[in-house]
Parts: sequence; structure tokens; C-alpha cells
Amino acid sequence: MQASDRFNINSQLEHLQAKYVGTGHADINRFEWAVNIQRDSYASYIGHYPLLFYFFIAQNEFIGRQRYTFMQKMLLPCGLAPEREED
Repeated sequence: MQASDRFNINSQLEHLQAKYVGTGHADINRFEWAVNIQRDSYASYIGHYPLLFYFFIAQNEFIGRQRYTFMQKMLLPCGLAPEREED
């Protein structure tokens, strides 16, 4: 592998990370990663009717209520952010 190949791969990776926020980057911490995963999951549940219907059956709630609950959980999916230590 040549240096130009490594540069090309790194530039492609940076482009993907800038385009899609959920892919993360070198400075992302564990909490931010978990928030991205949870929000992506809830968005998928809301966007795919069969998944929403499955939760409706499993939890015995109306579909509209289930959708509303998932939207509310998207606001703070992992709770409040932990305090950051200043360097």
C-alpha cells in the first residue's frame, strides 16, 4: 500500500463522517455514540410500520401512542450528558 492510497482512504472516510453524522469520528465519546445508536433505532422503529406494529402488539399500546413514546425518547435517549473533564 502506498502513501497516496492511505491518503485516499482517509479522505473518503472523512467525507463519509462529515456526510453522515452517525458514523462518528475520532473525537466522539461513548455517550455521543450511544445517543446516535439509540436515535437511529427509534427513527427506524417509527419509519418502518411492521416494527411499530410489533411493538404495538408486544406492549399492548395503540400505534399512535407507541409512535409518540418513541419520539419523546428520541429527545434524551440516554439521559443527560455526563460532565466533561476540562484538560
